[in-house]
Amino acid sequence: MSARTKARKRALDLLYQADLRDMTLAEILSAEAQRAVSEPDREASWMYAREIVDGVADHSEEIDEQIETYSQGWTLARMPAVDRAILRIAIWEILFNPEVPHGVAIDEAVEAAKTLSTEDSSGFINGLLGKISQINPR
Repeated sequence: MSARTKARKRALDLLYQADLRDMTLAEILSAEAQRAVSEPDREASWMYAREIVDGVADHSEEIDEQIETYSQGWTLARMPAVDRAILRIAIWEILFNPEVPHGVAIDEAVEAAKTLSTEDSSGFINGLLGKISQINPR
């Protein structure tokens, strides 16, 4: 597994945790930063995970607006928490991280959904991110 894939998984864990515990991302990041200091072998994934979470926090309104606009028949509140986290990461990468090709962001999100979410989630996430990617080309 690549360092970026590990970082996405770590960011997903943090976003999911904040959502379920109804905590701010700043609180979650603070606790994780303390943990990262004591685990130097995970440092490579920590830097990009932090960049993702900071980016999602900084652009949360735009990201959630994209989800609400292009998810037909689904509100954010109705989606599984893991799907919200997966989508937020991928949309941040598509819209705000020019280093990540759209296809990579989508593939990583679909694979995460296949592993961590419902049977239908990967198709839903693929379709939604495909629309967003088409509307926001680089």
